Amino acid sequence: MFAKPFEKPIRVWVGLGFPRQLNTVADAYQFVIDWCGNSPEQRAAIRACRAALAGDVDAETAKGVFVAFARKKDILIEDGAVPPTVLESAHPKHA
Repeated sequence: MFAKPFEKPIRVWVGLGFPRQLNTVADAYQFVIDWCGNSPEQRAAIRACRAALAGDVDAETAKGVFVAFARKKDILIEDGAVPPTVLESAHPKHA
């Protein structure tokens, strides 16, 4: 039941720019409940993953809500993305 795979995995940044691949609804659910915070996007992702795990919605619906959460938190790895720490060191901010 927990192994509801996504058609295409979700990749997110964790730690100091390390990629993590989420292959199933259970992976996404564990990630989002472990995330510090309590934003509306996080709560929506938790609800969507729970609904998918219960069989109330399909995995791709939950994935869409999770992707919106990850994009809002700027941790979603889009095609050709560079880790945030690399971007910051390449373009230092001036005081």
